Amino acid sequence: MSVRAEILTTGNPQVKGASLIINAPAGDIFNLLANPRQHSLIDGSHTVKSLHFGPERLSLGAKFGMNMKVGISYRITNTVVEFEEEKKIAWRHLGRWVWRYELTSITPDQTLVVETFDARPSHLKWWLKLRKSYGYAEIATAKTLVRLKKITEEKSAQR
Repeated sequence: MSVRAEILTTGNPQVKGASLIINAPAGDIFNLLANPRQHSLIDGSHTVKSLHFGPERLSLGAKFGMNMKVGISYRITNTVVEFEEEKKIAWRHLGRWVWRYELTSITPDQTLVVETFDARPSHLKWWLKLRKSYGYAEIATAKTLVRLKKITEEKSAQR
């Protein structure tokens, strides 16, 4: 059976996202998201390649650099701009668009995860539109959640 995330209707063309129920505790999912070394494993866009620098675990205000590739290889520095243990984590880079994960415990072993790509704070909306980033981000968030589900559920099953 194929797992698919639900694409969200946000009511704002600059905010794209998806949601998915993951059969794992919120803490396990959050710990994976707060570890920048794991981001390339869950990235549904296939643009995040590896960690360039950063802490073992993210926190509010933490900076971390990622090795990326979209046609060409480059590095980007992100800053954590929202952080609520086991509930919310978000970061942005110099383009100021935000990647946000929100976790809601349904049961101790089941969590609703919503990922959004939020371009509202960006000064480069014209660039995002030119690159067709909005449609791409919508698909990438859904694919990321499917990967996140697979990894966290496999880890939970091993315990």
